[in-house]
Amino acid sequence: MKKILISDSVDEKCAEILKSAGFEVDFKSNLSHEELLDIIPDYNALIVRSKTQVNADLIDKMENIEIIGRAGAGVDNIDITFATRKGILVINTPGGNTISAAEHTFALMLAMSRKIPQANISLHLKKWDREKFQGTELYRKTLGLIGLGQIGREVAIRANAFGMRVIAFDPLVSKEVAAEINVFLVSKDEIWKSSDIISVHTPLNNRTVNLISQQEFSKCKKGVAIINCARGGIINEGDLLKALKDGTVSAAALDVFEKEPPDFKQGLIQHPAVICTPHLGASTGEAQQKVAVQIAEQLINYFNNHTPAGIVNSAVLKETIKENLKSFIRLSEILGRILSQLRKDNLKKIGINLNGELLSGSLKLLSAALLKGFLLEEIDQPVNLVNANILSEERGITLEEGLSTQHRDYQNLIEASIETDSEKWKFSGTVFGDNEIRIIKINNFPVEFKPEGNIIIYLNIDKPGMLASVSRELSLSNINIASLSLGRLTEGDEALTVVNLDSAIDEHIKKSILAIEGIKAIYSVSI
Repeated sequence: MKKILISDSVDEKCAEILKSAGFEVDFKSNLSHEELLDIIPDYNALIVRSKTQVNADLIDKMENIEIIGRAGAGVDNIDITFATRKGILVINTPGGNTISAAEHTFALMLAMSRKIPQANISLHLKKWDREKFQGTELYRKTLGLIGLGQIGREVAIRANAFGMRVIAFDPLVSKEVAAEINVFLVSKDEIWKSSDIISVHTPLNNRTVNLISQQEFSKCKKGVAIINCARGGIINEGDLLKALKDGTVSAAALDVFEKEPPDFKQGLIQHPAVICTPHLGASTGEAQQKVAVQIAEQLINYFNNHTPAGIVNSAVLKETIKENLKSFIRLSEILGRILSQLRKDNLKKIGINLNGELLSGSLKLLSAALLKGFLLEEIDQPVNLVNANILSEERGITLEEGLSTQHRDYQNLIEASIETDSEKWKFSGTVFGDNEIRIIKINNFPVEFKPEGNIIIYLNIDKPGMLASVSRELSLSNINIASLSLGRLTEGDEALTVVNLDSAIDEHIKKSILAIEGIKAIYSVSI
């Protein structure tokens, strides 16, 4: 009989379902980390929420654990890499809190518009100050959504019911998909210009950190209202406080913060036009019961049918994928991540073309890996090889697939590309030996580099001194070059240089390099 440990406060339905399926279940939600280390070798599965820190020390003691289940979406508290090395499957329950998060967003929108928390506090103080709490209607107001994923769509549906005009910026969603829920896709600048209320629904990554800061506030309608139930750090809290003080922003509703618990000394939470909650988006009985039931069913499917869902890592693939394909799967995912980070505007299509007999029977698998890498950089929900195609189809992403039996120069090769409103990128990669991943061409430029760590790619006029000038700017910022590759088509025309760095560069350094005479464009990616 399989033994399952639940170490966090998961709804009791989880244990009930597992016990009824014949598993031995222990519910111990108040164990210290040291106590967990002592007992974890006795179990075959572990179920957690966000409290238990499933770090390398704990995973190392997992002598019999086959699977770790997260009753929820976020897996920040689980060392995925170490679990994968140990051959332990990690799964989660994506989508279980979608409705709760959308309803919480709308609850904050209503509370903010009608100043309900402030009025409630006033009455608790035995005051009757009706004139202080005049609100605004949502009817016919323009709601601007940054991100039109699952939660963003549910918010849009509710906004339509209130008679709001809904516009959205999401470069991965097609106009046809948006039109199905009566949403108009617009540019970011149009969001700032036209929205009465702005609500963010994106992941937190290099592209979205400080997505709304002083520069964006200056473009907004005077008196815009701001909502963040997504991730702390998407909105610059210091700039938001300044915008509230000078009247650029009339009100803000926050469920997430840059640091949690937040810095109460900053003054943002205390501002009279701010209402906030302590990260309660998924904190409903229904959401917690959904994820509890979902994780229980996923564990039952894994142990009884060997068909797990919600896979976060790739350990499950070890029995179904040829050993010599694993590096190509990793390559395809890396290509997706690179293409996503290079995307600057609306996506038109993404493509993959495979060359070689080894890859010929794995087009769907490698396409899923490409989409997984691309979407991991783009959306605020878990992505894996199982759901990557579905998530891309939901967003109206056009995928073009191709297959060739051979390549002139390489036995097996993956070509991945994207086309946006303004640019086209194409990367070609292969694997040397068993696991040496290499990019060997960018667009038409021949190169050879390892796609790992911090990388800059710059296009320059092919003339002496260009590399020295770039190296000097990097040196002035104390950034070391690990390796580099240069490619050119014809002497004296254009050249493309790829540089692997020991640390990332910021926008200031990029601008200084771009200012060098002869540099035409510069891009940075991080793998």
